[in-house]
Amino acid sequence: VAALQDEKNSLMSENEVMNDKLEQLDDSLDDPNTMVAKKYFHAQLQLEQLQEENFRLEAAKDDYRVHCEDLEKQLIELQHRNDELTSLAEESR
Repeated sequence: VAALQDEKNSLMSENEVMNDKLEQLDDSLDDPNTMVAKKYFHAQLQLEQLQEENFRLEAAKDDYRVHCEDLEKQLIELQHRNDELTSLAEESR
């Protein structure tokens, strides 16, 4: 029982230390002049920029997909037309 109480007290003490560190970290994020806050806000800005870039690239990919589908349809039509013209050319020969 005594060993468990000692372990409990040790864990409670460690928990308090960790909570203090967490509060300090939260406080440092609230202060825009700290290095941690500057890095955090820079990373957040970079994330937003990358998300915008990703959205733009996804939209471009969709546009290219539609364009590719149109080109494939045109190719099929032109191949059929070519086959027709080839057969007509053979008949006329």
